[in-house]
Formats: sequence, structure tokens, C-alpha cells
Amino acid sequence: MPGSLTISHHEAAVTLDHTDAARLATVLEELAYLLEIPGPNRINDAQLTVLCEGRKPDRAELSRWSRALVAELKGRL
Repeated sequence: MPGSLTISHHEAAVTLDHTDAARLATVLEELAYLLEIPGPNRINDAQLTVLCEGRKPDRAELSRWSRALVAELKGRL
């Protein structure tokens, strides 16, 4: 929650509180799931475009990125 995350242009490390890291892993895991599933609950193309911040939308790449971060976070919890 507020104060548990430190990101700076001057710092090489990013620190997350354990609870926040676990929660972020859950959110990223759900994001990957919603990118991968077929049907009406899938993240649609307009939402995907927003998530890709103007870059060419790539559903598979964003899903892989999310899952890789989940694995890294869970490996450190």
C-alpha cells in the first residue's frame, strides 16, 4: 500500500512490501489469464491497446511478460 513501493530514477532497486508483492502477483496472474482465454470475459482489443500504452498490441507478449513477473515475484516471496 502507500509507502511500500520505492521507484526512483536514481535507484537501481525496487522494493515491494511482501503483502503488496503477493497481491501484485495475483493481479498479474489474472491479467495473463484474461489475455489468454477465449470468449466474452477475455480482455478485448481496445483494452489491450490501452494496456500496451500506444505500442503495437501483442496479446501473447503481454501475457508472457505478466507470467514471467509472476514467477519472479513468487520466487522471492
